[in-house]
Amino acid sequence: MERRLAAILAADIVGYSRLMEADEADTLARLKSTRENLIDPKIAAHKGRIVKLMGDGALIEFSSVVDAVGCAVEIQRTMAECNAELPKEKQLEFRIGVNLGDVIVEGQDIYGDGVNVAARLEGLAEPGGVLISGTAFDQVERKLDFEFEFLGEQKLKNIEKPIRLYRVGPRARAASGTAPAKRKRYIEWRRPAVAATALILIAGGVALWKVVGDGSGPPVEVASKARMVLPLPDKPSIAVLPFTNMSDEAGQETFTDGMTDDLITDLSKVSGLFVIARNSTFAYRGKPVKISQVAEELGVRYVLEGERTASRRAGASQRTAHRCPHRRACVGGQVRWKRR
Repeated sequence: MERRLAAILAADIVGYSRLMEADEADTLARLKSTRENLIDPKIAAHKGRIVKLMGDGALIEFSSVVDAVGCAVEIQRTMAECNAELPKEKQLEFRIGVNLGDVIVEGQDIYGDGVNVAARLEGLAEPGGVLISGTAFDQVERKLDFEFEFLGEQKLKNIEKPIRLYRVGPRARAASGTAPAKRKRYIEWRRPAVAATALILIAGGVALWKVVGDGSGPPVEVASKARMVLPLPDKPSIAVLPFTNMSDEAGQETFTDGMTDDLITDLSKVSGLFVIARNSTFAYRGKPVKISQVAEELGVRYVLEGERTASRRAGASQRTAHRCPHRRACVGGQVRWKRR
């Protein structure tokens, strides 16, 4: 049995079944053209090897993780440029995951945990986005001029140990409409406020994890261990849902999302806390889900949700308020922390 260390890129097409149902012949023709004219040349330029092509995706091996991540970013940038000229229903969007790990070689095929992790990352990636593992990040952090956002550790299906997740940031993401310099200033400007928020939550951790609520307010949504999709981590676990923008000003969604992102990132730095990655929690955006359902699907004890409201008064600076509604779910049905 041959083993080797390899960088693995896994990619799939977002909404492939929908595209095929709408127009099978056109979808297959456009996909073939995209692969031959756009994707394959980039793989070759980065010295990659196509291991296999599935109907809606591909598995590609690289000897260098720098090449693998660079290729992933170039593919997403190219696809974004092509999609900009197409109506939404005709766009081809990819999710890409990259991992550096040990693989088992059998003929021209590869398999093993190294491949499995890449496939799981691809499933968690955003449309037009690139998600990489901690092992990949450790090798490319100082070698590629991209922004990398730490999303915390996450337990992946059929993978024994939690995996560190990193999203390749706005300067490299295909779908980002924010210029690099502007985005960088935005992050730096808001970081102190978000860090302070995180510290308040962390400092109040005893209340979050230890204090039982007074029973007032709506009934608690009880999450069941028996229905947990993933086993509960040994340490306290939390999922931060996308904050709802209740501002009376338009165009504040990006700011609100940024607050959620930074809160997740800052909480993820707390060694005694297991925080669900942004990719998983943002899948619930705008959906009327039960908090207990979220807890069971993500395998956490606590779920945090919040709202951002802002108003502008004549002759005064903007006033921003953040509210965390008291709706909570926890294993066993006890409200541990609430605030209005």
